Amino acid sequence: MTEETTVEKTWRLLLERDPWAGRGNAVIEAAYAEPRLRVLFPFLSHGCLTFHRNSQFPWSNDLPFIAGSAPCTVYGPSYSSVLGEGLTPKKAAALVVANLPLDCGPAFDGPWPPPDSHAD
Repeated sequence: MTEETTVEKTWRLLLERDPWAGRGNAVIEAAYAEPRLRVLFPFLSHGCLTFHRNSQFPWSNDLPFIAGSAPCTVYGPSYSSVLGEGLTPKKAAALVVANLPLDCGPAFDGPWPPPDSHAD
């Protein structure tokens, strides 16, 4: 049996709990159903489900995210734009996927920026 990755464990814990106190996990379930989101690190805070390219603080914060639990709003990175409003969780998750950068692959374990970047 293989050991769970940090990303897999975080998704599992989000799906097993009811983080939005009675409002259900519809947003989390819709996001998890999207293969491109399922490989990213999910982070739930202040009614928003954000996605990151890495699993430790500081996070990448360069991807669109979902706010609310139905209706949902999808924002660009760091609230840079509103990509869609009044969406179902499934449509919100699909809109996030449609706005992911092409090079957005599985999240790596560690802080941002990536270890192979040459940031000073």
